[in-house]
Amino acid sequence: MAYILFGSFILLILLRVPVAISIGTAALITFLTSDFSTALQVIPQQMLEGVNKASLTAVPFFILAGNLMNACGVTERIFAFANALVGHLRAGLAQVNILSSMIFAGISGAAVADCAGLGAIEIKAMRERGYRADFAAAITVASSVIGPLIPPSIGLVLYAFLAQQSIERMFLAGLVPGIVVGAALMIYVRIRAQFTDFPTQPRATMREVTGSARHGFLALIAPAIILGSIMFGFVTATEAGVLACLYCAGLGLWYGELTWKKFAAALSDSATMTAVIMIIIAFSIAMGWLLTIDRAPQKIAEHLFAMTESKSVFLALLLVFIILVGCVVEGVPAKLILVPTLLPVIDAYGIDRVHFGIIIQLGLLIGIATPPMGIGLYIVSEVGRVRFEAVALAVLPFLIPLISVLVLLTYVPELVTFLPDLMLGPNSY
Repeated sequence: MAYILFGSFILLILLRVPVAISIGTAALITFLTSDFSTALQVIPQQMLEGVNKASLTAVPFFILAGNLMNACGVTERIFAFANALVGHLRAGLAQVNILSSMIFAGISGAAVADCAGLGAIEIKAMRERGYRADFAAAITVASSVIGPLIPPSIGLVLYAFLAQQSIERMFLAGLVPGIVVGAALMIYVRIRAQFTDFPTQPRATMREVTGSARHGFLALIAPAIILGSIMFGFVTATEAGVLACLYCAGLGLWYGELTWKKFAAALSDSATMTAVIMIIIAFSIAMGWLLTIDRAPQKIAEHLFAMTESKSVFLALLLVFIILVGCVVEGVPAKLILVPTLLPVIDAYGIDRVHFGIIIQLGLLIGIATPPMGIGLYIVSEVGRVRFEAVALAVLPFLIPLISVLVLLTYVPELVTFLPDLMLGPNSY
């Protein structure tokens, strides 16, 4: 069954059938060609049972929070503050781009929101200062990878649901890796600035720095409020999503930026995105049930053990596999297919599930910046009015720091696990 399932899914993806339809159709084809062809009622049962989980209620709230931030003018304030801090450095606006993504990551939790919200502001500002349009778009999509690592993160909520881990533990595990990715990108830009004549700007005065901080103070403390409330046990991850929405709406009213029209648009966009994600999850649950019945995870584990018993070699193979998958399949459906399949293999090799969660999260995120299917490339080429081919070529050097960090996190698991173990105790799973 697994061959029919994956074969039909890959074929449909290559035919450019939407991902949700591809997953559902592949599951249906496999069902009809299996011994369960007379029990089609199992598909809707599995779909409904799969999405009827309390942990998934956090997803729409964090999506709405990101959309409200874009509607409330918060992105401009974050960008202005980051510009006052590091705009004077070599390739200053490129550094501003990265720092803004790190701050915005603590609010939105989605790379798409980063590309679409901050991207339009950042690319426009960089082009006006004399940066090449393709470079501006490339650094924007590369820095957007930080968003779903630094909590809150929609992708980590989904992984926690699939791997039976606490959302709080996954959020804490993503904090240090997100900062490391941001630092790696800033170091890369600094090194590149040694060999490229990037535009410069004067250092901001202390008065300008404090002014921008005061102007955007309420926006800048949003990540601390959201993450702190989770870490100290005041709210659950779902309640933190609600808190983020209320805080963002309050900011919009305080700044006078949130109108009924913008609020309605944010609700509409959030409902559409949530519906798409939930449909993909529902179909993927049915697909996962078929793989379980076929014992596909166990067969994969046995095959891998036959190839190598070395944990290090397996991790290297895993990295290559995840990056290749991320190049052609978006993060959410890829995670929904891969995680249930690989968890038994991960457990067999003695790899911590939290550690694996960050590996697959970052590995698939790199895919949004990788041709040919990288959704981030399409978004920044649209908002920045840059040819897709130019962005795809310009982003390739930025894959060096991203993949380097992925390798580092893979072989130094303490960078991932020490903070959640410190705050919540050792992982008992």
